Amino acid sequence: MLKIRNLEAGYGKLRVLKRISMHVDPGEIVTIIGANGAGKTTLLHTIAGLVRPSEGEVFFIDQNLNKTAPERIVALGCSLVPEGRQVFSTLSVRENLILGGYVNSKKDKSLQGKELDKIFDLFPVLKEREKQLAGTLSGGEQQMLAMGRALMAKPSLVMMDEPSTGLAPLIVKDIFKVILKLREAGNTVLLVEQNAKAALGIADRGYVLETGKIIVQGPAEDLLLNKDVQRAYLGREIED
Repeated sequence: MLKIRNLEAGYGKLRVLKRISMHVDPGEIVTIIGANGAGKTTLLHTIAGLVRPSEGEVFFIDQNLNKTAPERIVALGCSLVPEGRQVFSTLSVRENLILGGYVNSKKDKSLQGKELDKIFDLFPVLKEREKQLAGTLSGGEQQMLAMGRALMAKPSLVMMDEPSTGLAPLIVKDIFKVILKLREAGNTVLLVEQNAKAALGIADRGYVLETGKIIVQGPAEDLLLNKDVQRAYLGREIED
């Protein structure tokens, strides 16, 4: 579904990503873990068309995204749940969701109600808060809204940037349960997450990003048992 070859990208003269090659297959949950400043958000932003590659290629369902506009990438079926939620605080929950589905409702207005119902089934609290301003929601509710807004575009690939940041442990568990539900519903998920243990616990495969380079990759179970990954990202080391 997603194929990246020798990707380099950054900001001005600052090169953040250095020859990144990776892939995501349909139906997978793939996680990218790494420390702050490793380039995780830049990678998602490059896939989403918010940052332009200086070298390499990004393919989504065999279409080259290098020069594709962000709104066109959403229309193709690739949505981003941004770091820090970034909900429209002065708009209601319902209005935030409708904006997320704009690409589809522009073609067929009848889809809007169906997709709203799906989001409210997935996140019942959003139905209860439907008319409430997004800025008055709790952190966990805002995260659910950000996820729901991205899902309104009916993406086949959902990219999530640090969905657990700043949330209480119980809310984090709920968010990760929803990610598993998305996969069960046929979505593919690319998950950037600092909570490496939780992310690897639900992922099929993972990549470890360090200073803009992929240094380790493999099945999630293997990364959980990798001593270097344990020391650097899990805060522990399993004895032989």
